[in-house]
Amino acid sequence: MAASIPTPSATPAADALPLERFLPYRLSVLSNRLSTAIAQVYSQRFGLAITEWRVIAVLERFPGLSANEVAQRTAMDKVAVSRAVSRLFEAGRLEREIHDDDRRRSVLRLSAEGQRIHREVAPLALAFEQRLLRGMSDGERDLLFGLLDRLDALEVEAELDAAGGSPTGSG
Repeated sequence: MAASIPTPSATPAADALPLERFLPYRLSVLSNRLSTAIAQVYSQRFGLAITEWRVIAVLERFPGLSANEVAQRTAMDKVAVSRAVSRLFEAGRLEREIHDDDRRRSVLRLSAEGQRIHREVAPLALAFEQRLLRGMSDGERDLLFGLLDRLDALEVEAELDAAGGSPTGSG
């Protein structure tokens, strides 16, 4: 007699992971969908990948960061940031300078071309965000961003706790 192959049941087991209610999964999928949608705007026009646009956006807001600092600010993989920086540098969209205090450390700045691209893409990104949030009241938007800030702070606290550190004390 052949053994029967179990079939998935309609009701998940108590230890099953219901992805449709699992916040990290939902946030990841939503982030990917939104990033892909907005990327269509700047990838067709400027040949930018998502990682390249993020590097440009961060360096416009915080010029003079190292590639590692860009990776930290974006929570992107260091290798992905390094590749994006290389492509942007080769395309003349970034400039590298040696840090004044640490001659071993290079810092990144947007070139004139990188600044031009940012000036063109930023309004498109803001318009995309406005369309996305159009159906929300000011209060709902404030609530959304407040909740995102709280989740972000909890993540930092959880990482510090896991590493044996404390989010308080060092300021």
